[in-house]
Amino acid sequence: MTTKCENCALRRKDTFESMSAEEIKFMERFKVGEMVVEAGTTILMEGSNSPQLFTVLHGMALRYKILLNGKRQVLNLIFPGDFLGLQAGIMGEMSHSVEATTKLTLCVFDRSEFWSFFKERPDRAFSLTWLAALDEHFMGEAVSTVGQRTAVQAVSWALVRVFLRAQGLGLVKNGAMRFPFVQQDLADALGLSLVHTNKTLASLRKRQLAHWSDGTLRVPDLEALSQVAMLEDMSPPKRPIM
Repeated sequence: MTTKCENCALRRKDTFESMSAEEIKFMERFKVGEMVVEAGTTILMEGSNSPQLFTVLHGMALRYKILLNGKRQVLNLIFPGDFLGLQAGIMGEMSHSVEATTKLTLCVFDRSEFWSFFKERPDRAFSLTWLAALDEHFMGEAVSTVGQRTAVQAVSWALVRVFLRAQGLGLVKNGAMRFPFVQQDLADALGLSLVHTNKTLASLRKRQLAHWSDGTLRVPDLEALSQVAMLEDMSPPKRPIM
């Protein structure tokens, strides 16, 4: 059964901005349905021109790019509430791919109605602009991490960012969260070898700063891990949800 926007549990999460009744009504008109895909499914492919846009309702995914030499660069991890396909909606095609890591439920929007945001709902259009700016900010921080943080600092940075996202979504219970990715995903995101990533995680585990195994991530002391990551901002701003 399709979830109505007015009944969406994600809107009540701490990490998202509130929406007015008019905004909710508009989004219900924009939404054309829901789609469930299994883990390993490619949702958006590099070079494609998808007629649809998506908001992740349940599950997690990976955004990545394949280089000409066949190597993979993971751009970021996808969480519930993330909006997918904006790049194709504006630029005509995707420059990266999105693959489901777990079973995903996606809210589906008709891209042909995309420009109605700007014509009819400038508040919603601003939210789209905000999301684009957020992605730009994250990419800048990620590039700084790959280029200037040590392996221990970089892995710590990634785990802190993941944990903060999960906290805002209410996915952290007793200091632990479901983390269904593999070490290769983290290595491909940070430009590290799998061996180096494994040794770095072992070091953090030995220092009792983070423990990742069997699809579960535990962070006993988030503040201490943030200090290792050279992160000062522990209060990410509320983000719009489409």
